[in-house]
Amino acid sequence: MRAPSAPIQTLATFAGATFLLVGILGFIPGITSRYEDLAFAGHDSRAQLLGIFQVSILQNLVHLLFGVAGLGTARSWAAARTFLVGGGAFYLALWLLGLVNGGDWIPVNTADNWLHFALGSGMIGLGLVTARAFDQAPHQNDAAITT
Repeated sequence: MRAPSAPIQTLATFAGATFLLVGILGFIPGITSRYEDLAFAGHDSRAQLLGIFQVSILQNLVHLLFGVAGLGTARSWAAARTFLVGGGAFYLALWLLGLVNGGDWIPVNTADNWLHFALGSGMIGLGLVTARAFDQAPHQNDAAITT
């Protein structure tokens, strides 16, 4: 029987599944408007996921990779924390790049910038808060290990 996951592992699983879904949706015409304008990278890509968030093939692939990473790291507490905090830092860096127009390789608009800020802040916050809560809680599986 599989031991129950820590909340941080559940959050990493949820984040990973969400990133996978977003990566897949970015390749579906209709869900991605102006799909015919989907370019590999940069501001040449005029496609928009849900008609709001500017996307490119590269962004969709990164979302898919983030999804796989989230699901893979959810197997352990430490890896899940690293995924959430590290991934959050990555998205805050993208937010800063978007604010200063420093990411010519990634198409961004105002909606993307604020989504990157919310993702980055949320992932870091959840990673730190749930990690701290788990670290302070008594470990339920300690008794099972001695048998």
